[in-house]
Amino acid sequence: MKVSKLDKIFDENQEDVLDYFDASKVKMINEEIRRVNIDFPAWMVQSLDKEAQHIGISRQAVIKMWLADKLRDLNFKVATL
Repeated sequence: MKVSKLDKIFDENQEDVLDYFDASKVKMINEEIRRVNIDFPAWMVQSLDKEAQHIGISRQAVIKMWLADKLRDLNFKVATL
């Protein structure tokens, strides 16, 4: 299929253009998992667990979410300097 035809299908929202791609080999850039061990004081673990229970996710998910938010903020600040 020519790119112009795919563009037209996409622009006119005629059908899902992802049907024209093989997503089985798609890889996200920098998404490889790397294990990191970190020690926290007990009060911090308790606070993380309380927040995790409050929003209904795991402790690990809370940590990942907060770190990702902070890193996004830092990257935005660096990019705008």
